[in-house]
Amino acid sequence: MHLPVPRPPRQPAPLHASTYARLTAGLASVVAVARRRALRDGDRQIDTAHLLHSLLEEDAGVRAAFEDAGQTARVLGYLVQRSIGYGLRWQGSVEDSGAVPLLRDVESAGWSPSASAALDGALERAARRGEARATGLDLFAAIMADRDCRAVEVLRRAGVDTGLLDVRIAKLSQQVSPP
Repeated sequence: MHLPVPRPPRQPAPLHASTYARLTAGLASVVAVARRRALRDGDRQIDTAHLLHSLLEEDAGVRAAFEDAGQTARVLGYLVQRSIGYGLRWQGSVEDSGAVPLLRDVESAGWSPSASAALDGALERAARRGEARATGLDLFAAIMADRDCRAVEVLRRAGVDTGLLDVRIAKLSQQVSPP
């Protein structure tokens, strides 16, 4: 009797070097952590919830946009539950809130259309400021622009006032210049 050889799960591929070159070191780390998280969770694509989770863990500028540490902890609590209950309905589905992905290398690398559009939005946001590299705050603002993505759903379920969060992101964006 022959037993089937198990196939390794399809996994999100790393970004192309040209895209990594357009990210600050901190944001490149966030992307790498999100990729590992997606792989560990058995997800085929990096989605906006993976990105939000990594941003909250890795980027102090993003954490500063929240009212207090308690609010950040509530959001992280929802994100941690993703693999043990909350978010199980997302397994096997593609996150697509209708955002149009513009970075084809991201789309083909195993990113959800919403996450791809968020990364593209972060790069555009940095370019509008005249910066060559996008920051974590750029990515966070781009994620927040898609009100139907998984990350914003998590924020709402955790009781975050997303309108107030937008105001805080805008204020931080004016104060902070990227490294």
